[in-house]
Amino acid sequence: MSDFTMTIDGKAESAKATFGVINPATEEVFAQPPECTRAQLDAAMDSAQTAYKAWRKDEARRRQALLDCAEAIKARMGELAPLLTQEQGKPLDKAMEECFGASIWFQYTASLQMPVEVIQDNEQSRIEIRRRPLGVVGAITPWNFPLMLGVWKIAPALLAGNTVVIKPSPFTPLTTLKLGEILRSVLPAGVLNVVSGGNELGGWITSHPAVRKISFTGSVATGKKVAAAAAPDLKRVTLELGGNDAAIVLGDVDVKSTAQKLFWGAFSNTGQICSAIKRVYVPEALYSSVVNELAEIAKSVKVGNGLEAGMQLGPLNNKPQFDRVSELVEDARKHGARIVTGGKRLGVKGYFYAPTIVADISDGTRLVDEEQFGPALPIVSYRNVEDAVERANATHFGLSGSVWSADSEKAAEVAKQLDCGTAWVNQHLAIAPNLPFGGAKWSGIGVENGPWGLLGFTEIQVVNVSKV
Repeated sequence: MSDFTMTIDGKAESAKATFGVINPATEEVFAQPPECTRAQLDAAMDSAQTAYKAWRKDEARRRQALLDCAEAIKARMGELAPLLTQEQGKPLDKAMEECFGASIWFQYTASLQMPVEVIQDNEQSRIEIRRRPLGVVGAITPWNFPLMLGVWKIAPALLAGNTVVIKPSPFTPLTTLKLGEILRSVLPAGVLNVVSGGNELGGWITSHPAVRKISFTGSVATGKKVAAAAAPDLKRVTLELGGNDAAIVLGDVDVKSTAQKLFWGAFSNTGQICSAIKRVYVPEALYSSVVNELAEIAKSVKVGNGLEAGMQLGPLNNKPQFDRVSELVEDARKHGARIVTGGKRLGVKGYFYAPTIVADISDGTRLVDEEQFGPALPIVSYRNVEDAVERANATHFGLSGSVWSADSEKAAEVAKQLDCGTAWVNQHLAIAPNLPFGGAKWSGIGVENGPWGLLGFTEIQVVNVSKV
C-alpha cells in the first residue's frame, strides 16, 4: 500500500522519500506514506495562509462545511475503520466507533456559537467583546486515537475561522492522510493540509513562522519541547499531555460490578488512553477480593488481531511502547510486586501483551509512579481515604481520576479533592464533545472540546465605539 498522499492546497502530494508503517498485529510493514520535505511543508503553510483570508470571513459557510465533513466521514467509515485497525491495532468494532465519533465531533462542533458579548450600549458608547481567529493552526496528533484526536483539533479550529496544517504520528499516519483525501472535495483548497513524516517534521511545524497556534497531544516530554519551540514566536499553545489517573475505591462498593468498570476504565484500547485508569487504590478490607476479581476478568479477555472477529483488545501500537510496558512490569516484579495474572508477551508475532494485574505494590515503584500507557494495572492498598487522596495527588500528572462508592454524594466529595482536570464518580473515560477535556500540572495547558475548546482557537478583540 503505497498510494497514500498528503493533502497540500487541496491536491494530492506524494514525495520522493517514504517511510514504513508497521501493522502492530503482524510486525510487518504494510504501507509507505510520503515523507514531507521542508519545501512541501512551506507550500502547505503558504496555502493555509492564503486560504485563511477568505475562510475567516464566512461563519455560515464554515458551519455547513463541518456538517459536510461529518457526512463525508460517515460515508467512508467502511474504508477508514479497517485501515485504522491495521495501523493502530484496535479491534475493528472499536475502530468503527472512533470513525463514528469523529463524525459526531464535527457535527457537534458545527452547532457551537461564538456570540458577541455586549458590555455596554448606551448614549456614550457601545462596547463589544468579539472572538477572532488566530490564523494558521499547527496540529500534531498521537498514535492511540489518530482520527478522533485529529478531529478534536480540526473541527473547532476551522469553525473559529482558522486554517490547519496537521501532522499525525509516524506510527499511525494513514487514517489521517485518508481523511485529508476524503475532505479535499468538501473543504476549499488550503483550509486543511495534511502532511506526514517523523519527529523532525513536528519540529519544523512548531517553529514555522506561519503558525500562530499549536495544538499538540502527546507525551509530557515532547509537550515541553513544543512549548519551548513556540515561546520565541509567542505562538499560542494547547497541550494535552500524559496522565497517571488514580481510581480510589471506597469500602462500600459492590466488588463484582465495580471491578468490571474499573477493568475497562483501565484496559480499553489496550490501556493506551491518556485518561485511562493507571493505578487503583483499594481499602485493605476489600483488597484481595478486588485484586482477584480484576484478575479473573483479565484472564477472560480475548486479545488478538483486531481484524479477527470477537477480539476485545488488540496489540500495543509499537515496539517502543511494548518494550516500555514490559520493562515496567519486570521492574515491579524485581521490587517484590506480585504479578497476579499476565506479565508476559502473547504469541511470537505482534506486540501483544497479556492483560496484567499487579498486586502487593506501593507508591515509589515505577509502575505506580509513571504512566505505563499499556495493559498493566497496579492495585495499591490503603487504610484511610485521606491517605489515598494524598497519594493519588502526589504526582506531576493531573489529567483525570475517579472515586467509586455505593454513596455517590460521598464519593463526589472525595473526587473534588483530586488535583485533576476531570474527576469522575462511579465511572471513568466518560468523555463527550460538549465537555471540556484537559489537565492540571504536567498533564497539559488549556482544554479541548465544547465551547471552551473552541474559544482556545480564538483571541479576544474589544470593539469600543464612541457615540459622542
